[in-house]
Amino acid sequence: MRRAVAALFLFGISFGYLEAAVVVYLRVIYDPIRQRILPERHPNDLFPLITPQQLANAGAENPRRLAIEVGREAATMLMLAAFALAVARNLHEWIAAFAIAFGVWDISFYAFLKLLIHWPDSLSTWDILFLIPLPWVGPVWAPVLVALSMIVCGLIALPSEGLRGTPLHWMGVLAGAAVIVLAFVWDFRNTTAGGWPNPFNWPLFLIGEAIGLSAFVAAARSRVYPESQKQPDS
Repeated sequence: MRRAVAALFLFGISFGYLEAAVVVYLRVIYDPIRQRILPERHPNDLFPLITPQQLANAGAENPRRLAIEVGREAATMLMLAAFALAVARNLHEWIAAFAIAFGVWDISFYAFLKLLIHWPDSLSTWDILFLIPLPWVGPVWAPVLVALSMIVCGLIALPSEGLRGTPLHWMGVLAGAAVIVLAFVWDFRNTTAGGWPNPFNWPLFLIGEAIGLSAFVAAARSRVYPESQKQPDS
């Protein structure tokens, strides 16, 4: 198990570097386009976003590049899932291993971006997190908190003898994750149309974190204090 955890951390860190390197190359492509379309935008700012129509007007190859980027994001998730599957022995371990790999990858990505191009300026800097199925946006604080939560929960859940919980527990975890995703895409109509992001929906995000973590803690407690334990007959 220690070797599996070490492998997950090493993979997550190295994959985080690769992700950061790809973003560096993408900025070389798209920053000149942003400067032509939005000359008032600070070079380090990602917002306001270029609209799909503006992107197409800047060159016929750009919509195809965007489609390639969406495919790359999907491939990234598959690679994380595939590596987690390689170190897991069952579905329970696979989910836990994926959570660890994802969390380490995400944090490493921001750490290497800071090292390579001195971005983000701070944890309050806004970022485009994903494009599938809608643009996810938010301050760097938010994905880092999610990543830390995933690493801690994954490390607790990874051992095969660890918590398994009930369907209700895992429905709670999934519900919390869905609320967090909703917080990230809450303002997608505005940001996709080229508007400045509205204030991040921290209340919704924190509700999602609370739901997911509460359900996970309940699953952990059910292992420590199983309801099946009965008092001896008097």
